[in-house]
Amino acid sequence: MFKAGLKPPELTDSVGSLGVSACELSSAHEPVGAAEDDDLAREVYGILGMPIDALDRASVLQKIVNAIEARRPLLLSTPNVNFLMKSQRDRDFRESLIQSDLCTADGMPIVWLCRLLAVPIRERVSGSDLFDTIRAHSSLSRPVRCFLFGGADGVAETVCEILNSRPTGIRCAGWLSPGFGTVDEMSTKDNIAKINNSGADLLAVFLSAKKAQAWLLENGDRLCVPVRGQFGATINYQAGTVRRAPLVVQKLGFEWLWRIKEEPYLWRRYLRDGLSLINLVVFRALPIAINLRWHRDGSEKLVLSTHEQHGSVAIRLVGHATKTHATQAIACFRCVLSENRNVVIDVSETRTIDPRFFGLLLMLRKRLANSGRNLSFTGSSKNITRLFHLHGFAFLLKPFP
Repeated sequence: MFKAGLKPPELTDSVGSLGVSACELSSAHEPVGAAEDDDLAREVYGILGMPIDALDRASVLQKIVNAIEARRPLLLSTPNVNFLMKSQRDRDFRESLIQSDLCTADGMPIVWLCRLLAVPIRERVSGSDLFDTIRAHSSLSRPVRCFLFGGADGVAETVCEILNSRPTGIRCAGWLSPGFGTVDEMSTKDNIAKINNSGADLLAVFLSAKKAQAWLLENGDRLCVPVRGQFGATINYQAGTVRRAPLVVQKLGFEWLWRIKEEPYLWRRYLRDGLSLINLVVFRALPIAINLRWHRDGSEKLVLSTHEQHGSVAIRLVGHATKTHATQAIACFRCVLSENRNVVIDVSETRTIDPRFFGLLLMLRKRLANSGRNLSFTGSSKNITRLFHLHGFAFLLKPFP
């Protein structure tokens, strides 16, 4: 059973014989951020198996506004420590992050982890932060129409009334409490119709992280609401049933301790995730950080060359696949995507790969998978295989199911 309500509202480049050379020449002058919906235009980094966009809150807010104005689908994910741990164990959950259009660092531990791995993260961007920012001020000519999906019985209705009680940057276009069923049970035609018919700009989902990500991915093609995302405990903060930690506590990285005070049942999850995080930092993040500092002068070169290999496009990476060479790699990847074939990356002469380049590889894989094509790797040395494992991307070396 569910309840629902609606209310108004410098390097060398060598290219093979695939015709990529001319394409690379024209793409080399194209601004990296030219296309809003181009995954390769994102400044995304690969952090222990997850994609993280290096954006501040203002930039994320602008992308949300742009998506709303263009009525363009934007799936927002806000990975925190719990997301990180789930992505280590759950392939489908990890895939939901890769398929997202934006992944922002939620929680100071993720921000600190990014900084340790030389990712230019300036601040945390949580779902609650974004919701509060939109509510306080909107860059649109009208308030953002929001649909609330999930939450405990009666909470969504309460928050809807609160949002519409006085003028702010958010108006509630409707709410729906689907109960505690399965993803399929929450994906009925009636539920999707209620959401789409609301005319909402933003779909805020308040289910458990795993269920929310699965539901959003399952129903992405059926939803008409442009911006969608899992907003976690935001609904409880907005309803006033749970108090959010003071700003100073958030900045010090102790919001988890405040959450345990407010919701004691969470202590087991935080203990389990905390211990797992320590393990990841000691045995994977620190070795990565040492390797990054060994290659941090940026003088190493990368040569990309392409050729045909058994009906696929093969890219050979010779040298150091690092952030310094991201623009060159983006141009090459875009041209290879235009070939409409599977892609094989030869890493037999690759010396190192950093988080920025792993982020590009994730986006290339995403674009290929979404068009029914595959990305595979060949010639992985012991050192490169170790780097894939340390960074959390060993799954890239395996055939995509």
